[in-house]
Amino acid sequence: QVQLVESGGGLVQAGGSLRLSCAASRLTFSSYAMEWFRQAPGKEREFVAGVARSDPTTSYADSVKGRFTISRDNAKNTVYLQMNSLKPEDTAVYYCAAPRAYSGLVTTARIIPYWGQGTQVTVSS
Repeated sequence: QVQLVESGGGLVQAGGSLRLSCAASRLTFSSYAMEWFRQAPGKEREFVAGVARSDPTTSYADSVKGRFTISRDNAKNTVYLQMNSLKPEDTAVYYCAAPRAYSGLVTTARIIPYWGQGTQVTVSS
């Protein structure tokens, strides 16, 4: 069973930065696109960013473009989300996710099979 473990969340003031990491195991990492979603209280889980399997293709939600950067290290089976210029509205639980092997980026949460346990990000004003 694919295992995804997030780390790096926490409390930060508005304008600050955080770097999330997601360590993947029990999969051939380079065969999977990797993505980040987030879910705020009372809201649906939403796509934040994704990176393709083995090329530098990335995709971002409009709300985070220019502030967040997703990257992956296939040698370490790890995907990262660098979050800069954080805003209070970025407060949410952030989830690492993997769509099915060899698929492209998927922005619909309900069809993604693999999820981490989530890490809380809280941005104070």
